Amino acid sequence: MYLYNSLSHKKELFVPNDPNLVKMYTCGPTVYHYAHIGNLRTYIMEDVLEKSLRYLGYPVKRVMNITDVGHLASDADTGEDKMLKGAKREHKSVMEIAKFYTDAFFSDCDKLNIKRPDVVEPATNCIDEYIHMVQTLLDKGKAYLAGGNVYFDTSTLEKYYVFNDHDEEDLAVGVREGVEEDTNKKNKNDFVLWFTKSKFEDQALKWDSPWGVGYPGWHIECSCISMKHLGEDLDIHAGGIDNAFPHHTNEIAQSESYLGHKWCNYWFHVHHLNTDTGKMSKSKGEFLTVSLLEQKGYDPMAYRLFCLQSHYRRNLVFSWENLDNAAMTYEKLIARIAGLKSEGSVDEEAFQQLKQRFVGALNGDLNTSVAVTAVYDVLKAKCSDATKLALIQDFDQVLSLNLLQAAQALREKQAAEAEAQADPEIDALVAARTAAKKAKNFGEADRIRDELKARGIEIIDTPQGSKWRRV
Repeated sequence: MYLYNSLSHKKELFVPNDPNLVKMYTCGPTVYHYAHIGNLRTYIMEDVLEKSLRYLGYPVKRVMNITDVGHLASDADTGEDKMLKGAKREHKSVMEIAKFYTDAFFSDCDKLNIKRPDVVEPATNCIDEYIHMVQTLLDKGKAYLAGGNVYFDTSTLEKYYVFNDHDEEDLAVGVREGVEEDTNKKNKNDFVLWFTKSKFEDQALKWDSPWGVGYPGWHIECSCISMKHLGEDLDIHAGGIDNAFPHHTNEIAQSESYLGHKWCNYWFHVHHLNTDTGKMSKSKGEFLTVSLLEQKGYDPMAYRLFCLQSHYRRNLVFSWENLDNAAMTYEKLIARIAGLKSEGSVDEEAFQQLKQRFVGALNGDLNTSVAVTAVYDVLKAKCSDATKLALIQDFDQVLSLNLLQAAQALREKQAAEAEAQADPEIDALVAARTAAKKAKNFGEADRIRDELKARGIEIIDTPQGSKWRRV
């Protein structure tokens, strides 16, 4: 399997540290508001990555954090805690906000068939781990105290901008226009490991520490939660491309300084979902949720398919027209699958041949658009319906589009509709018309057709026989 590694800026053959267990970490949500569909694009593609690894035979342990403390309004460690912001907005406690939006997040994941990670750890569970890492970094001379806070000292690193496909000045959040510069920092790139009461008196969640009562910085939680559950060597770290800097850059800095060796081998970043006005974000107050899509009549699977039709390393442009096209594509796909019958036996040779393109798409840096095309290849193939159904079931272990379930639901709906409009008298007239046509008594056939038309019945002649419907 080849994956694009954001750290090396090239596709690399994926080789886990231990072939018996792939250790995968994904950044979780800050649970101060609903996840918007741009956030969820990242989680969909991480879900596809995990399921692809399992499908290809790799055992996987996936860990994800829940940020319920410490993520400030600015990535430069300034502004109020996003959780406190949510609590003030809704007049609830921080933990009430965290519980409500954590539940809402996983509800959205369920609707989109995003598998829950093996381990989900809230940031507030690991205070002891943060304190231990911060103290170790201080002991190693990698961190310093200033103004009551503990900062990581980036000047101790040989290289800080490890995802170096950006201009350094563009990446320097500490001096970006509109961001208040922290005068406690020795270097503009230094970041906070631990805040104390000297910085935020109104912080709702605080803990005792050797440096005063306070709370952890955002970046340290992922390092510690990952090491707690996956050890000192990580195979894959995933997240949205906007996490590459500063969040993932800072994770690497503190983790490798703490460990004394390389921490993670492969970095998997999903690109933005854009609107015609730019990247979708909560700060603009115009974000779309899964619930809103449902209210407008969209099946969440249509949005999942919309995401799968594009490569994860390309920005995806959302518009209602684009989503309508994906919804129509999904409906037509389900209708075609619903037309298959469980007839014949599975042709193993044809099965393996058709499976090759699907596997090749996954192995080729998770090319989900080609993987979806492989489903159409199956539908067009000259093999038994039983073989096609087996392949579709097999592919859907990764695609997770409810293909067979939705097809079965459509068949049941069509059967119920047919039963609801059953009429023995009309069935008899349609049969009489068929018999008249067979006897070449076209006058009688036309008379019956006209009589049915006058009663609001349309006859549809198909290769399988004549059918009727009310119009």
